[in-house]
Amino acid sequence: MQRLRTVVPWQRTLAIMFVAQLLTAVGFSVIFPFLSLYVTDLGSQRGFSVEFLAGAVFSAQALTMMIASPFWGAVADRYGRKLMVQRAMFGGAIIMLLMGFVRSGEELVLLRGLQGMITGTVAASNALIASVAPRERSGYAMGLLLMGQTTGIAIGPLIGGVLADAFGYRLTFVLTSALLLVGGLLVSRGVEEHFAPRKKSAKARPSILADWRHVFQADGVILAYALRFLANLGRVILTPFAPLFIATLLVDSNRLNTVTGLVIAVSAGAGTITAVYLGRLGDKIGHGPVLKWSALAAGLLFLPQSLVTTAWQLLILQALTGAAAGGIIPSISALLARYTQPGEEGSVYGIDNSIVAASRAAAPLVGSGVAFWFDLRATFVTTAVVFLLVALLSFWRLPSHDPAPLPNLGD
Repeated sequence: MQRLRTVVPWQRTLAIMFVAQLLTAVGFSVIFPFLSLYVTDLGSQRGFSVEFLAGAVFSAQALTMMIASPFWGAVADRYGRKLMVQRAMFGGAIIMLLMGFVRSGEELVLLRGLQGMITGTVAASNALIASVAPRERSGYAMGLLLMGQTTGIAIGPLIGGVLADAFGYRLTFVLTSALLLVGGLLVSRGVEEHFAPRKKSAKARPSILADWRHVFQADGVILAYALRFLANLGRVILTPFAPLFIATLLVDSNRLNTVTGLVIAVSAGAGTITAVYLGRLGDKIGHGPVLKWSALAAGLLFLPQSLVTTAWQLLILQALTGAAAGGIIPSISALLARYTQPGEEGSVYGIDNSIVAASRAAAPLVGSGVAFWFDLRATFVTTAVVFLLVALLSFWRLPSHDPAPLPNLGD
């Protein structure tokens, strides 16, 4: 064990963060598919409609995370990334436990808003791993983190459905709290971060706004953030409408929850399988080419999903789409690591998480508009167009070769 600590410390940290990311992803995905149903059970104490509260319970968390993430990222660059992972996991554990005891939909919405301000485990984990992994291995590292996340997303809804049917929704929040607590303890005991803030000018210490400005001024960063927004927008547009669409394909509606969970699990599982491979491939041939072809494949595979007539057809196409999308997220994360200076990972991935949250807030509005003006099948076409736009921008603007990792100016 001592030899492992001294010879490959970044790989040890990556392994621990993989497990922690898996636990938190399982926890959050245990509750996520059932939030609207939980709101229905709770009702309103102020006379709000269930539909309004069901929408607010999703948008509140996304909006507050969009605002808070860049600030937490800047704090990470000043005081350490491990501390931010602990903040997200332990804070999330407390908030999730409280959600299991709320008395109304309004209280749940307030706690979801607080969750967005306090949590953010993905951004904190990305920043920590980006700061310790060699830049030339960043694709592999980000792919492995994504593998932990998507594996948890595949497992969580299945566990949550069983628990909710057997014991009610409140127990799922207790389970999520416990998983976040275990993840936080694992990071606290297992991760060793020898943090040293990036050296600043002797004349002045830049403000948080100056740190953000420096990130945005780096070549390629604005394009990477734009691609992140579009890619995540495409991933989330379908989420609220998938059960409704699957219901139109089934003769026996009693299997709706099972089939919906299976479709989500298969798509996430396929992405899990390809994420590490495509991340490692990006380290060898460049993350730009992997991003271009993955986005193109995802866009083309979403188009025929608007024409399916049976659930098994959708299941197969979702598996193929998930496999293609497995190369998009780690590629963008790795490119951000290439474009920016060592020492500013907190700001980079804090802003990145804010952009992801913004896309999550916008996606239901886009999907609702398309479904209202056209139909549910048109949401698949819209998703395809978004991913094809990602591919078009990537082919047009990304260079054929990734930039060399930037040197650490603090050295």
